[in-house]
This record gives sequence, structure tokens and C-alpha cells, in this order.
Amino acid sequence: MLIRWRSIFFVLFGMLAACGNGDSLETLGGPTMGSTWSIKYVRHAGLPAPEEVRIQVEQILADIDRQMSTYRSDSDIERFNALPANRCQAMPASVLELVRVGEKLSVQSDGSYDLTVEPLLNLWGFGPQAREEKVPAAEALAEVRQRVGYQHLRTEGDQLCKDAAVEVDFNSIAAGYAVDTIAARLEAMGIHDYLAEATGELKASGKKADGSPWRIALEEPRDDRQVAERVIVVDGYGLSTSGDYRNYFVQGGRRFSHTFDARIGAPVSHDLASVTVIHPSALMADGLSTLLLILGPERGWDYAEKHDIGAFFVIRADTGFVTRSSHAFERLSGKKTE
Repeated sequence: MLIRWRSIFFVLFGMLAACGNGDSLETLGGPTMGSTWSIKYVRHAGLPAPEEVRIQVEQILADIDRQMSTYRSDSDIERFNALPANRCQAMPASVLELVRVGEKLSVQSDGSYDLTVEPLLNLWGFGPQAREEKVPAAEALAEVRQRVGYQHLRTEGDQLCKDAAVEVDFNSIAAGYAVDTIAARLEAMGIHDYLAEATGELKASGKKADGSPWRIALEEPRDDRQVAERVIVVDGYGLSTSGDYRNYFVQGGRRFSHTFDARIGAPVSHDLASVTVIHPSALMADGLSTLLLILGPERGWDYAEKHDIGAFFVIRADTGFVTRSSHAFERLSGKKTE
């Protein structure tokens, strides 16, 4: 299974009862990627029953797990990861698509974002092959960094190739891809009023059964309880939050999170606690929220404004948290910039 360490949204519901026209809000869900998935959709006359939708969603998630999981040795990507340098392997189109998305984000972040950080995650104690959460020795870090770098990957037709013993980890974009794929399947089934979510990444379209919009509460970056930082309306967009506050360790009085800057081979050390991105693609929202979290409060903000990305930043301060939202976020979430 793909294991996700992500922050969570929670959905604010108004009236959930069936409407007079016979429409009802159906809800279903289950486990995935070490977390959960859920679907809420308005069932108009003639639309599929929940169990039909469940079958379709679970097939999508099973395919993604079989292709992209770093927690099962027989997945497509883990078989590729086990290959030595200078080897190629035929891959599903979905895997090649995510590699290309990852390369684009790596180039745009000057290598800070990188899909090949799994050896670093393992070394620091955060990955699927981790042994102990600790600051590694300089010699071990130098050795592992030789096996990290998006530039060592390339695609040739339907094959993924590597010229170094790199290992690919899709945890920063797989859930977003899953949500987009599920949303497309729902649309194909005639379902246009829905909220699809996997491990906290989501996409919403249309309205609820009572005609009210999907309202999403962005969670304050706390690990003790859920507190709404802001509430927005989502229709036709994906939403993703990345945070550094639920998976970390402390050593020598310093806090080390699972968010890595591949350029330096170490966890980030800035004050940005979480980033939420709203984007037409849940896949891109997923990847961009991770990218911006890596870049930090200043570089991330500049990047979001330069690329017109809808981003909501939560930054640690002496008195708690301060927030900052890009112009695109205010526009896409239906708010006017102050």
C-alpha cells in the first residue's frame, strides 16, 4: 500500500436529508494508501447505486496500489526500484505520466522537489525501508545522495529507464492522481455532483442534494485536535494540503520533519507549517502543495505568485500561526483579495 502522511480537510455539511425531488446524498468509503478514501455524491434518478460506484472506485485504487506502491515488492515501481543502474522496464501509462509530472515540478523548483528521494527518506527514518528516526552520519548521507536525482530518470516509449540506482516514490502525487481518476470515472457514470477524497486530497463538483455548495474547512496545523483555519467553497477544483507537523522527530533539541529538500538531502528547516493548493487537477494540487512546502514561506510564495497558483500558506510565528493566501487562491476560492 501507498502510505500517506498528509494533513486533512474536513467537509462542512448543511442539510443532508433527501430532497423532495427524490435526490439523495450517498456516502461510501474504505481504506487506501494507509489511510482512507470517501465518495459523497448526489444520486439523481437513474444514477448508479453506491455499491456500483464502490466497485469502480476500489478497482481504480487497486490498480494504483499494484502500479505505484512502495510498500509491496511486486508493484511496478518497486520492481523498477530494485533494478541496478542503466536498466529500463516497461511501465503502465499512468506511471510514466506521473514521472513526467514529477520531472516538470523538479525542473521548476531547481531540484528541490524530486520523486527519487526514497533512499533519503529511508536513511532519515521516514521511508518504507526505514530502520530508525535519526540524523544520519555525513558519510552515509553522502553515499545515499549519489542515488538521488530526477535527472537520472528518462522515458523511452513505454519504458522507464535510469542511469543510476535511483528509487522512485510517488507519495507526493499518487493520491491526487487517484482523485482525478475517480472523478473522471464518476463523470463517465453520469455523476456530476460529488466530492471525491483519498487520504485528504479531494475534488468537488456541483452541489449537494439540498442545492448548497461543497464547503471545505482547511485544518489548522495541529496534531492534537481539528480546528478550522478557513472555510472555502469548492466546485470543479482539486484541493490538497501538505504539512510537516504529523511526521517528525526531535534530536538534539532540533525538529526534523519528513519534508525533504532534495538539493541538500535533508528535511526543510523553515517556518512554513502547511500549504493548501486549489487547482483544476487534484494531481497538480497534490504535487504543488508538496513543492511549495519544500520551498518555504518566501520562495514558495514567490513561486505561487509567479505561476498564478492558488495557494494558502500557514506559517509558524511566536504567537501561533499567521496565514497568507495568493491572489489566485482568493480568486479560485470565491474570495476577493484584501
